[in-house]
Amino acid sequence: MQTGKILVFSAPSGSGKTTLVHYLMSQVPGLHFSISATSRSPRPGEVDGRDYYFLSPDEFRRRIAAGDFIEHEEVYHDKFYGTLRSEVDRHLEAGHNVVLDIDVKGALNVKRIYGQQALLVFIQPPSIEALRERLIHRGTDSLEVIADRVGKASYEMTFAPQFDQIVINDKLEQAQSDIVRVVTTFLRS
Repeated sequence: MQTGKILVFSAPSGSGKTTLVHYLMSQVPGLHFSISATSRSPRPGEVDGRDYYFLSPDEFRRRIAAGDFIEHEEVYHDKFYGTLRSEVDRHLEAGHNVVLDIDVKGALNVKRIYGQQALLVFIQPPSIEALRERLIHRGTDSLEVIADRVGKASYEMTFAPQFDQIVINDKLEQAQSDIVRVVTTFLRS
């Protein structure tokens, strides 16, 4: 039985991770995005099993206790997010390469569980100041929220040396090229 590989992407908010992961998935065939679980309510148009696996807070806690998650986080009171082991293993057992977009601590946990079967890629802004400017130019957050995100980004960037690869997203075209190269090299190994 052929087994797939795991591609894990983490980055501070505003680093361009979502843009890069979408680009990667459009360029490298055979990648399957892992659907996360959450205890928040579905937003309009979201579908259980397509956008997220929607669980009640109690069900989420029960599944944490049962060891069903390879990583999880309680972001706010009773608002959990996590990656079900069954979701990842289903893809791997089918020989698929699976993509996870998760936080830095969750990424390190995936590496601890799956070892060399997982590639951890940290998407890094060119600098904290550049990240601050990107968040300001987005125009979606207050200065207070931006300050919180920049503070969190500084903390998250301390984890970058523990990742297998760091892609600096300074110039988008170069970062796109770098991410495709890093991933295709890993998938061929």
